[in-house]
Amino acid sequence: MRQRHINLTFHGIGETDRTLDPGEADVWVSRQRFVSVLDSVAGRSDVRITFDDGNASDVEHALPALRRRGLRATFFVVAGRLGTPGFVDEAGVRALAGAGMTIGCHGMRHLPWRELDDGALQEELVDAKRLLEEVVERPLTAAACPFGSYDRRVLRFLRRSGYDRVYTSDRGTARADAWIQARNSVGPTDDARLLDRIAAADRRPHEALRRHTKLVAKRWR
Repeated sequence: MRQRHINLTFHGIGETDRTLDPGEADVWVSRQRFVSVLDSVAGRSDVRITFDDGNASDVEHALPALRRRGLRATFFVVAGRLGTPGFVDEAGVRALAGAGMTIGCHGMRHLPWRELDDGALQEELVDAKRLLEEVVERPLTAAACPFGSYDRRVLRFLRRSGYDRVYTSDRGTARADAWIQARNSVGPTDDARLLDRIAAADRRPHEALRRHTKLVAKRWR
């Protein structure tokens, strides 16, 4: 049986001076909660850590905590937000990359990709990728779908654009070598028990079958 991983997604951590977008508070965690979940990950080879949106807290809080624990993560940055208040700037992205973290693409303007025409997708998946590659001076091969928004057309566009791994918001576990990687967003009430809950849900046959059916339909619509 192929190994399965749990992919976790963090967004913002700690206090912020900027006004949060609608729904963003649902995935914004305190520093204490963040550290609690991070400590439960340390030493586990079956968990991948990701960060979405390119919030300033990626550098202020996440990077030092990861380095203290010897952990690596992938940071999906919104290219068009670089340097705007509350978000990382180019120097911050380079600091993440220089510390051994992977930089991925989260689009240009944080838009739902499924709703975009081909021209807008070009900007989100190709132009944003190129801009971030110029910042870190290395290829970007991973993308994360804003709002978990994708379909068959978006997946085809991602393949043509040179991405070798795509992260979604579909929850549950993911086959370690799969091109599409389901992820689990960490919320403000989650703690060290989160990993056990994710794994337990995938072990229940009826839930696993229902989730598989839903994902197949989503990827072929």
